Amino acid sequence: MKTISYYPGCTLKNSAKNFEDSALCALSRLGWEAKELERWNCCGTVFSLATDDLMHHLAPIRNLIRTKEAGSDTVLTLCAMCYNTLKRANERVKSDADSLEKINDFMDREKVKYAGDVRVLHLLEILRDEITFPVVAGKVVRKPDGLRVANYYGCLLVRPKGIGLDDQENPVVLEDLMTALGVESVEFPYNTECCGAYQTVDEPQTVAERTHHILTSAHRQGADLLTVSCPLCAFNLDHRQKDAARLHTDFAPLPVVYFTQLLALGLGCPEEDMHFDLHAVDPRPVLEQKGVL
Repeated sequence: MKTISYYPGCTLKNSAKNFEDSALCALSRLGWEAKELERWNCCGTVFSLATDDLMHHLAPIRNLIRTKEAGSDTVLTLCAMCYNTLKRANERVKSDADSLEKINDFMDREKVKYAGDVRVLHLLEILRDEITFPVVAGKVVRKPDGLRVANYYGCLLVRPKGIGLDDQENPVVLEDLMTALGVESVEFPYNTECCGAYQTVDEPQTVAERTHHILTSAHRQGADLLTVSCPLCAFNLDHRQKDAARLHTDFAPLPVVYFTQLLALGLGCPEEDMHFDLHAVDPRPVLEQKGVL
């Protein structure tokens, strides 16, 4: 069993337990143990773009210090937003010695001074580069019958260039994973468009319009499900479907699942790890029809 340090982030401990539990079960079936960091804190949620704003980089860098305290030089993330925030803060201090020194000075009570020597990896990178998709395919025990999915990357998995884990305009890592699982991926033009992000708080109608466009596009391409890798995207695209239906009488619901749920089911993980009760649009009828459940 290979062990890797794991940063869960806030949402995976409550409304995104379906993301965390399915991922951890899948990793265990692949011979990996994700060891949660002690005393981790919120990543800061978004990467601050202001060049003179160092205070908002303390939170992500403190989590990288926790990784070093765990005796590791690599940290695993699941949430696309956490991944983006941690990695961008890390790259900033690695390329700017003055910022790194000031941040360490701010955190003068930490026993470890950060040296910019932690790798921030997303689960998709672990699956693609460390475990490899052929190995994943060899572990699959439950293949669906004709399941077609639209893979939604959103903003933060592939942007900006140099941070994202795949091509910004034509990412394929989710498609390659689905192929390993025996799932057919459909192309649709909204796969890297923004879901509306935090506008869901004060502009829910704007997000509902985004939800309508994204899911209608996936529907038109014949998708049975939409996969995501971000809890905020999952909320906007799943729970905002009721709002989209009120705005557009022709809107047809589409189940939204985390890619880890399809991975875990394919590897034989129990249904209770999927937490389907957390979904606004229940994916179980489709999964049962396609022989995944």
